[in-house]
Amino acid sequence: MALLEVNQLKIAYPHQSQQKTIWAVDDVSFTLNPGERMGLVGESGCGKSTLGRTIMRLLPEGSQVTGEVNFQSKPVFDFNTVELRQFRGEVVALIFQDPMTRLDPLMTIGDHCLETLQAHQPKLSRKAAKIKAVEALEAVRIPANRWGQYPHEFSGGMRQRVAIALALLLDPKMIVADEPTTSLDVTVSAEILDELTRLCSERDLALLLISHDLAMVGEYCDRIAVMYQGKMVEMGDTKSILYSPQHEYTKSLLNAALKLQADAQANSTSFQSNGAQPILEVKKLKQHFILESNFIQQLFSQKKEVIKAVDGINFELYPGETLGLVGESGCGKSTLSRTILQLLKATAGTVDFLGQDLTKLSRKQMKQMRRQIQMIFQDPHACLNPLMTVGESIADPLLIHNLANLGEAKLKVAEMLVRVGLTPVEDYYHRYPSELSGGQQQRVAIARALITNPQLVICDEPVSMLDATVQTQVLELMLALKAEFKLTYLFITHDLWVARFFCDRIAVMNGGKIVEIESTEKIFKYPQHPYTQKLLSAAPLLVNC
Repeated sequence: MALLEVNQLKIAYPHQSQQKTIWAVDDVSFTLNPGERMGLVGESGCGKSTLGRTIMRLLPEGSQVTGEVNFQSKPVFDFNTVELRQFRGEVVALIFQDPMTRLDPLMTIGDHCLETLQAHQPKLSRKAAKIKAVEALEAVRIPANRWGQYPHEFSGGMRQRVAIALALLLDPKMIVADEPTTSLDVTVSAEILDELTRLCSERDLALLLISHDLAMVGEYCDRIAVMYQGKMVEMGDTKSILYSPQHEYTKSLLNAALKLQADAQANSTSFQSNGAQPILEVKKLKQHFILESNFIQQLFSQKKEVIKAVDGINFELYPGETLGLVGESGCGKSTLSRTILQLLKATAGTVDFLGQDLTKLSRKQMKQMRRQIQMIFQDPHACLNPLMTVGESIADPLLIHNLANLGEAKLKVAEMLVRVGLTPVEDYYHRYPSELSGGQQQRVAIARALITNPQLVICDEPVSMLDATVQTQVLELMLALKAEFKLTYLFITHDLWVARFFCDRIAVMNGGKIVEIESTEKIFKYPQHPYTQKLLSAAPLLVNC
């Protein structure tokens, strides 16, 4: 008997201005059996995440839904409040694409775990709950000493690991995983997916894996379903989809992923600085955090626990260069970028940008400098105000730095929307971030960062949420903008193929230190450090599927 049955499902979001209903999911049907792993792939905005949320009944109020979703032959749409509460978490768990939608910024990681367990297992003692929670966190490589920290004290990848641990806490029968490893490096991604697939086998646990990463889905799933513009255009076993795709869209998706890998190998060239002075020079940079302890711990221990997120980093970045920064989640990549930008004050060291040490600038001076050094954040929500339209968000930096009046800003925003592929402009200009897919939000974040024509752009996983076709388009766009505006990029990524495609040199981070820095070609062909070798061996390769 099928565990999950979806029959002729159609979904439309509320508040549509058009007279004609636009179906985000359009007549989709499929089944999922106990222990089966099914991958759901397609471009951002195709309806993948909407389908996952519909199964959990997490759509906005007022959404139009027709069709059926049955779990163990029971209609999910007929569940009452008590049945629905039990269904979510205990029966089917959802791992969100954006971990911050799952985590309360005012609660510690430990409290998140205890709340989940106590809500569903009230008879479980606090001690037993903590033991179970610590085991779940350690399974996703979150050590027990991080128990009392808050979500903002974790990297994006570590927050995603916490979200995965929370999903596994209640031993569900099925997991809907919406881009569960988007923020994770290849080694941790492999470990997480190995863990999820092991649980599928041992517990007869079904997995619906929503992803834009064909190589990853091909490695871990039994079946693949391909969505395009709300419809399921092709479904079959993994080998038949990867080796003999029938639908034109599936073929284009496969070709885009293969092209990125092929172009990455062909693009491995050495960057020549031609004797130019570095645009950015980082020397002995440190960012240390002291773990907060409770009163009793402070009373009996004089020694404070320190996390050395960035621990003595040195590198130079030259005008027109793209330096890639790779390493596992939690290794310090994002913390390094925020310290360079002075969003975090350095514990020690210097950051020289255009001949000025940023660590010594006043707040006002640093604000002026940020016109020349911009950042594309890993999470587009971090830089997009939910109360501002897309047009207002992109125009905001122009107005902050007095680079344009309202009329001029509107024209520049329209041009930038075209450049990042958000057309027709009049449609996207007045939308809010909540009305965009994750990939579309990321494009808005890129447009916002580039609107001031900065000299240096720090890119923190700028394409991690995009499917292969859009990913290649955005990377090629960023290369074109680099040439046109003479940009320099510090490019943070966990995707080694993206790094190989996009970067001139690569710095490999591990444990807060740069363990190896070389030209992209040498890193891939002749890796010297054992950790670099480990990263490369873990990278999924589509042509080997």
